Amino acid sequence: MPDKDKILIAEEYFNKAYDSHLNGQLSIAIEAYKLSIEYYPTPKAHTFLGWAYSLQGKFEEAIEQCHIAIKLDPNYGNPYNDIGSYLISLDKPNEAIYWLQKAIESPDYESRHFAYFNLGRIYDQKGDLFTALNYYNNALEIKPDYELAQAAIIRVTTLLN
Repeated sequence: MPDKDKILIAEEYFNKAYDSHLNGQLSIAIEAYKLSIEYYPTPKAHTFLGWAYSLQGKFEEAIEQCHIAIKLDPNYGNPYNDIGSYLISLDKPNEAIYWLQKAIESPDYESRHFAYFNLGRIYDQKGDLFTALNYYNNALEIKPDYELAQAAIIRVTTLLN
């Protein structure tokens, strides 16, 4: 089968996976992501498969998928942020910092506000409120309507006053 056909089939499976994912049908999504990857592996498909695993609490599998995504495209920022987020969930915030910084530095990452916000969460939990506030503000500069950052800034500012 020519690569063009494989790519089209992979895209169809990815779209099915994503729709199932958003509808909470994680098992169906996972199988469809795997089929997409089987036809044509992409960093996005591996990252989203990892995301689906994380929603099942399978953080080690999620991290593994992100590492595969990074090998496929080291410039793609999403898997770096996702690893950081999963490490936070695994109560490994110090390990998460490295990955979140890598996300911020990634040339191909449209959602840097997530990495800044996640760094804010880490420093917030550590009690370093000024650093946390700085990261929350960075997130808000990128995405002014990001409600989680807005709420965090209000909460931290109140604590500092």
